[in-house]
Amino acid sequence: MKDETLLIKFIGNSPPLRIIDFFLDNRLFDYSKNEVIKNLNMSRTTFFTNWKELEKYKIVKVTRKIGKSKLYKLNEENDIVKKLILLDSVLSRYAMKRALEKSKIKV
Repeated sequence: MKDETLLIKFIGNSPPLRIIDFFLDNRLFDYSKNEVIKNLNMSRTTFFTNWKELEKYKIVKVTRKIGKSKLYKLNEENDIVKKLILLDSVLSRYAMKRALEKSKIKV
């Protein structure tokens, strides 16, 4: 896996959160399940075990179908997803603020 994101560092490195975090980082695009598995370097068993829960709570939604494949995105109308987007945004602003404070040269 690539470097941990702020959200993963803050909340923890669980498979469902890694899947959600992938979609948060790639909100403009939709992905097949196989693309998500490949990008996360996650086992199929782990992915599908956790995917069921994400579908159950409507965290992800089908955006379109290409042949037999379905493509998915985060369901940004879902209240849980809205809060995760907000948390991710707040964490990013906080990290940026800290980085700017560290970069200031003291005279």
